[in-house]
Amino acid sequence: MTQTKYITDDLAAMLNVFPEEIAQAVREADHFDNLLEVILDLGRLPTARFVDGELALLERVVEQKDIHHVISRIGDFDADNRAGMESTLHRISAIRNRRGEVVGLTCRVGRAVYGTIGIIEDLIDSGESILILGKPGVGKTTMLREAARILAEKKRVVIVDTSNEIGGDGDVPHPAVGKARRMQVPKPSLQHEVMIEAVENHNPEVIVIDEIGRELEALAARTIAERGVQLIGTAHGNALENLLVNPTLSDLVGGISSVTLSDDEARRRGTQKTVLERKAPPTFTILVEIQDRARVNVHRDVAAAVDSILRGYPMLPQERFRDENGQVHFLKQTRPNMPTVSQAMRRGNGMDKSPFQRSTPAGGLGSGDYGLPEPAGRHAERYDNFIASEETLDQPDDAQPGEKRIFAFGVARNRLLQAIKSMGVAAYVVKDLADADILLTQRRYYRERLQPIVEAEERGMPIFVVKSNSVGQIEQFLADSFGNRQSPARLSLIQEATRSAEQAILMVQAGEKFINLPPMPAAVRREQHELAKQAHLVSRSFGKDPNRYVRIYRD
Repeated sequence: MTQTKYITDDLAAMLNVFPEEIAQAVREADHFDNLLEVILDLGRLPTARFVDGELALLERVVEQKDIHHVISRIGDFDADNRAGMESTLHRISAIRNRRGEVVGLTCRVGRAVYGTIGIIEDLIDSGESILILGKPGVGKTTMLREAARILAEKKRVVIVDTSNEIGGDGDVPHPAVGKARRMQVPKPSLQHEVMIEAVENHNPEVIVIDEIGRELEALAARTIAERGVQLIGTAHGNALENLLVNPTLSDLVGGISSVTLSDDEARRRGTQKTVLERKAPPTFTILVEIQDRARVNVHRDVAAAVDSILRGYPMLPQERFRDENGQVHFLKQTRPNMPTVSQAMRRGNGMDKSPFQRSTPAGGLGSGDYGLPEPAGRHAERYDNFIASEETLDQPDDAQPGEKRIFAFGVARNRLLQAIKSMGVAAYVVKDLADADILLTQRRYYRERLQPIVEAEERGMPIFVVKSNSVGQIEQFLADSFGNRQSPARLSLIQEATRSAEQAILMVQAGEKFINLPPMPAAVRREQHELAKQAHLVSRSFGKDPNRYVRIYRD
């Protein structure tokens, strides 16, 4: 698919509000297509920011008269300190001092880019609700505006335009939105009310919303979606994982709840008794992650993607990109690496003398002598196959010399994959015992002589028994079996502490009152405190060394 792009930015209107000296400096910069915004901060050099850097426009600093000159030529600032320019898409945002006086301006260039929607046009036409995710300035609103224009040719489209960025300032919407109708929002805090009003009063088939950022807006979006209206919206963030841990917006992708399983169910799933699960169907069924102006990642099924993340089998998104000729390329989406029911029933949770012991039945392979055959087709799953490609990901290439095929019974498969990655060993995990060269299990399962253990011994397969289901124990097994006697103990400790802290953060955000982490050294605890701080949660250390631990909870 080839898409022709046409850009209109009304840059002359933007330059007309600047003092002539600054406007002339912008003209001389001559990078109009890449100009993002002009910054005017009192007492600092006026600066033009481009896609690939920034440039000081003058050798003198900005004075109060320069700021007043701009303010006198634009509309009034709204409650969110934003102002627009009549019949344009430009946005002027103010920075104020304590007295409410404007001491800085961010003059952002608004562009209508026709043809950008080609990379996701098939999704827009599907009728499903789509959430566009990306960092500020990456082109979310531009894509949203184009989607509204395209859909308005065939459907009844209403834009809820909180900051007038989609349809421009003034009573008449910018031509870039086509036939779409536009509802303005008097105050940013009232966006959710206008969203509901649009559905109740104006009979839309599609609602277009920019910058969903508050809990009430997320709830309004769910209400609209449940009424059968297609939603096209944007939110700030880099990836689905960011949205999932955002306590305000996680409901957009179904939310997270903490669930306590029975002993049998936990053993069947191969997990701990307390697990995280998706709370509800997602509001948006498709998620688009904008990487840059020519590349996006697409989650076609948000519910499946969230479930796969929470179960430790992350599904990579479909990658799409536009080449230099405007041709759009689609790469095949990776399916989640979920176990079958029979495979899941063989898994469990967790303890021998050294970190592990190896059982080598008569006829089995001895220490260091694995003599591995080729992998067994569709059941094999090497670690490096988590890279998306246009090829099917169920059939890895032929095994490399020295690679080992491991079947995990009662050992968390996601932890084994993580250990393989961190150790950098030539190993991959198989889903069926028949395809394995090594069985890895825990002490209690080995003692119970369960069917997979018996079957492995009958096959003459080496059996390794670890004491516990921890990453450290698994890494020690890998270090021994691959001839690496130097265990990465310190690295393992940090990695395990980080993972436990991240899991605790998710559980607290999902509703748990507090979570106590395992005891760790002071240096490691500092890292855990920092993770909690980044997630806007509270953390404190309790107890005395060597049993001092971190507790994570809400304020």
